[in-house]
Amino acid sequence: MNDTSPPGWHPARVGITGVGASLPERELTTADLQERIAAASDVALPPGLFRMMTGIDHRRIAADDEYASTFAVRAARQALAAAGRDVDEVDLLLFASASRDLVEPATAHIVQAELGGHAHAMDVTNACNSFLNGIDLARSMILAGRAHRALVVTGETPTRVMRPRLDSLAQARTAFAGYTFGDGGAAVLVEPVRRGGIVDVDTETRSAHWSVGGIFGGGSRHPRGDEHTYFHGDGHTLRGVFEQIGTDILDRVRRRTGWDWVDYDRVLVHQVSVPYLERFIEVTGVPKEKLEVTVGELGNLASATLGVQLARVDAELRRGDRVLAIGLGGGVSVMTMVWEKP
Repeated sequence: MNDTSPPGWHPARVGITGVGASLPERELTTADLQERIAAASDVALPPGLFRMMTGIDHRRIAADDEYASTFAVRAARQALAAAGRDVDEVDLLLFASASRDLVEPATAHIVQAELGGHAHAMDVTNACNSFLNGIDLARSMILAGRAHRALVVTGETPTRVMRPRLDSLAQARTAFAGYTFGDGGAAVLVEPVRRGGIVDVDTETRSAHWSVGGIFGGGSRHPRGDEHTYFHGDGHTLRGVFEQIGTDILDRVRRRTGWDWVDYDRVLVHQVSVPYLERFIEVTGVPKEKLEVTVGELGNLASATLGVQLARVDAELRRGDRVLAIGLGGGVSVMTMVWEKP
């Protein structure tokens, strides 16, 4: 890349200068999803159960020849174009996602092979908080002088870990959270800015709850076998943990920044289902009109959720407008990021 910054120079502010998002064209209604699962299962499912429990009408589904990297690449091209930058100007590429194309090598290399460029490329993985973690890592490396301009991308294909059939009611309970998923991707360009930028980041982690939900196959514990390749989780317990720790982190952000809900132009929050979102509104008191609601039409996009929401609202934001992003991820972690449009 062409870096004209003086030797030893470090930026005081780092922000997001370009945003992109990508969704599959194929759509699957929740009614059709339940019908497909029911036809393959030994368990009787009451009509309309999936729609009633999730509030999700439909979601986008990746085609057979579309992968996590596919959506990351498409979104990355949008983010670069929005910022008026070329891929050769990027010196750090982070693929930050819960999904990936392969166990090894890092999916970031597949993304970069498609985009071009020779940036330092690596993956960042932390369930549905992966994308926010990637942005924070990019910001930190820029502030430390280890990078000058970073492209952070995510591509999510969690519909491929939905359990295709149910053998029992007990299995249905642990598989149900997987039926909220939808596919998509997002990207942001992160670089030094003269005003605004990312002004606050916080995290809260309770790792004792790591086993409450996840995809347990593909690693050294369960390297092979279909049983561990499907999403398994206890949605009720996850929601309880998020409620317990979520309000504390929001209180800390409020104390540090001095900003309350009225001071944010938009609030972006990870959305698992409509009931989850309604409970979030009830517990936190966030004004519903400040939210960008995507879950009913796109489902749970995993780490791409916040990026897709940001891409949708970015055009309406003006210089100085503030956005609060709230991430919820298995593991379990909660993350916040305050961004002021430069």
